[in-house]
Amino acid sequence: MTTARKLVLFDIDGTLLKVEGVSRNVLIESLRKVYGTEGSAATHDFSGKMDGVIIREVMQQAGLSDSDIARGFDEAKQVYIEGFKANARREHVKLMAGIAELLEALSKRDDVVLSLLTGNFEQSGRHKLTLPEINHYFPFGAFADDAATRDELPPVAVARAEAQTGKRFEGKDVVIIGDTEHDVRCARVLNSRCIAVATGHRAADQLRSHNPDITLETLADTAAVIDFITA
Repeated sequence: MTTARKLVLFDIDGTLLKVEGVSRNVLIESLRKVYGTEGSAATHDFSGKMDGVIIREVMQQAGLSDSDIARGFDEAKQVYIEGFKANARREHVKLMAGIAELLEALSKRDDVVLSLLTGNFEQSGRHKLTLPEINHYFPFGAFADDAATRDELPPVAVARAEAQTGKRFEGKDVVIIGDTEHDVRCARVLNSRCIAVATGHRAADQLRSHNPDITLETLADTAAVIDFITA
């Protein structure tokens, strides 16, 4: 069994990194191919949302029935993943300030376990992390493949952590780090702690209005972030 005291769950987009343009463009092409329309994908707010939820929302706004969306969903998902992996390059990915240093520092500690809690499908999410060479920090995680809503992901991540480490992380021993109100809300599912970081599309004041445990402009102050995680 691990000696770790904290399970740290990182969001990907807007928290660890940003991918410029590719994700939305590939999704638009995938939806056109499978459903014959892109719906509202060109302007839809993707921030903090599950990939599967995004597909359903933009197709609903295009007037498709739930049954029509469901029939094409698996194909749309696979076309998107394949298209993203074929088109995303290292130059499209920007690591957020301090991420490389923070992950390296956390990975050397025996009192924390690193994992993911993300709205990405696993294959496309893993590709985003592989391009800037940070995927190896995250041996497991909870992804859009695992649930219909983000609020269902914390129990998945905790169960996988227990399977990997032999330890059941509970309550404040779980720390969720993300850049939207969706991350803050899902932290309440297990009464976890939450670090909200204003490196995505939400300003710090917007994030504070949702009452995370702490709001940071960036994760660049490695020592301060680690102090909060391990407190």
